Amino acid sequence: MRLKIVSMLVCACCIFLSASFCLGAENQSIEAPSAFLPEDKFESEAVLEGGSITHEFVIQNKGTAPLKISKVKTT
Repeated sequence: MRLKIVSMLVCACCIFLSASFCLGAENQSIEAPSAFLPEDKFESEAVLEGGSITHEFVIQNKGTAPLKISKVKTT
């Protein structure tokens, strides 16, 4: 009987320590890029066939690691 109580207390302590460790890991900062676009949409006026439109988007990195842009596509 006493062995069961001690075993239960050890298990409860292990669970508590594991939960504390996991919650503490969430508070650590992780270095990652974070893309921010002040303007994420652009709608142009009508263009004659063969014409072209140029528009520049500003992309800011608000993260703590370098931001690498590897693919851009239009919709």
